[in-house]
Amino acid sequence: MVSGRIGVVPQGLSLRALTTAPTTKLQRTPQNSRYCIEEEVRIQVFARQAAYVRMWSPLQPPRQERHKGGRVFARQLHLPSETLEGETKSRRSAECTMASIEEILEKNITDEDARNEVQRILYGGWLKRLDLPLNTCPAGESTAKVAGYAFERSKEQLRAPRVVRIGAIQHKIALSPSAPLKDQISAAHKKIGDIIDAAGACGVNVLCLQEAWTMPFAFCTRERVPWCEFAESAENGPTTKFLSQYAKKYAMVIVSPILERDLEYSEVIWNTAVVIDQNGEFLGKSRKNHIPRVGDFNESTYYMESNLGHPVFDTIYGKIAINICYGRHHPQNWMMYGLNGAEIVFNPSATIDGLSESLWPIEARNAAIANSYFTVAINRVGTEEFPNEFTSGDGKPSHRTFGHFFGSSYVTGPDGVRTPGLDRVSDGLLVVEVDLNLCRQVRDHWGFRLTQRVDLYAKSLRRYARNAGYDVGE
Repeated sequence: MVSGRIGVVPQGLSLRALTTAPTTKLQRTPQNSRYCIEEEVRIQVFARQAAYVRMWSPLQPPRQERHKGGRVFARQLHLPSETLEGETKSRRSAECTMASIEEILEKNITDEDARNEVQRILYGGWLKRLDLPLNTCPAGESTAKVAGYAFERSKEQLRAPRVVRIGAIQHKIALSPSAPLKDQISAAHKKIGDIIDAAGACGVNVLCLQEAWTMPFAFCTRERVPWCEFAESAENGPTTKFLSQYAKKYAMVIVSPILERDLEYSEVIWNTAVVIDQNGEFLGKSRKNHIPRVGDFNESTYYMESNLGHPVFDTIYGKIAINICYGRHHPQNWMMYGLNGAEIVFNPSATIDGLSESLWPIEARNAAIANSYFTVAINRVGTEEFPNEFTSGDGKPSHRTFGHFFGSSYVTGPDGVRTPGLDRVSDGLLVVEVDLNLCRQVRDHWGFRLTQRVDLYAKSLRRYARNAGYDVGE
């Protein structure tokens, strides 16, 4: 038996019962009745063959923490290896097969009032579903799910509504990374062309694809050959020419994140988002400002930080910007796009469950709130297996897979209300109708732009940068 804050856990009570039951009522005894509290019991099983339960005990706590008037400590539980292996395998399987948090909430919260409260707290409220002409669409050799939502509009007396439909596409790679590169690119173009046709049918005005969408996310391998061959001109490369046809066909602004080869400057490679206007013309490009150096994200082997700053593109549908992937971890990056006038900031990404899934629902939503604009977080889907094993100097065994790209793309409004995410395992198209007037309305309501102290930040940043050796001028 295990005794302590949670009372007594009978030896016959399984780990699975503890981890799946939302509340486990535990038996009181004369010895523990003073300290026994009936509450949720969580056991996190680790591959190191150990588990921890939060316990309360008046005896020899290694650290003190105020919690309901008592002391809290973590007690290690040594568990049979076969139990741990089974629990770990089950947990990993759930990571790859769970469709979405929203699906779990919908299935398990049947009371309507409770569901409304959960929706209000987690998402800011309910958004109206869009009446779209389809709920699935072709995606090359597969099928993509289509979901649509509409943000509430507040009418103004002097300004007409500025209604825009935003589209976000998440998808798996179309072919294995072992396939010939030409075939991979052709298959990716075919898949995305099908989904863009669906976006056009749904009335999308501004569409963004995921990071490096034409290729597998091979930057984990540190192999320059053959992956650098995917790099192409932003202005007139084959992918820009391909998408220009769709932009013109649907009068759609398309944001296309690719691996760029700058043909004018020594063929330097960049991680770039190309902006194509509604006439199919090249409008501009934005490059990745922050390059990760964590885990298998070995991207600095291929490209370095942007030299373009924080550009904002004035399109016929509104002012847009692109904060590529890792830049979402840097609040100052988000802020600069806002100061430069962005109304919609896209965050095309490629990130995995083992690293940042718990951060994913938070960062783009926080940015929308802090900067009074719409954010569109887009992540690729699937697990990609590469021909050769690779390591990352972290002491882990060599491997061929990066991890599971968990999708879950979503849109957040400047008021903090967000859509449900697309799921974790499927190709998808998210269509969201917004009124860009909401940006100013929220700014007027909260006054974040009025109350922020850019002057103080500038002084401190300049002093810090100068002391760190950066050239920041006078």
